[in-house]
Amino acid sequence: MRIGELARRAGVSTRAVRYYEQRGLIRSRRSANGYREYDESDVPIVSEIRELMSVGFTLEDARPFVDCLRSGHSSGGSCPESVAVYRRKLAEIDRQIRDLLARRSEVAAQFADACPGCLLTRRGES
Repeated sequence: MRIGELARRAGVSTRAVRYYEQRGLIRSRRSANGYREYDESDVPIVSEIRELMSVGFTLEDARPFVDCLRSGHSSGGSCPESVAVYRRKLAEIDRQIRDLLARRSEVAAQFADACPGCLLTRRGES
């Protein structure tokens, strides 16, 4: 299939497909007229990359998931290397949550000092 069809079926732009190829996550062949040609197996790979990136994974994070799909697994997250990336990403998100909660607490304390008697609501409105 050509690049436009792969992009459409995977829900990405042709520019994204070219970028994934440039980064070595997918491969194309060139037809006689020079057009990129992709295999049917590239659709779930590109879809997996898109899904991972939509929740904050990087292209490098996606590499083990791609390798897992290429090795014949139906899910990119079913290989030990992918599970390790999931664990690392969850730990990173947990750290970010802790940091945000600490920052929120500090800002709330500064607000309370700056505006004694002001009510701090759940949405941070006074």
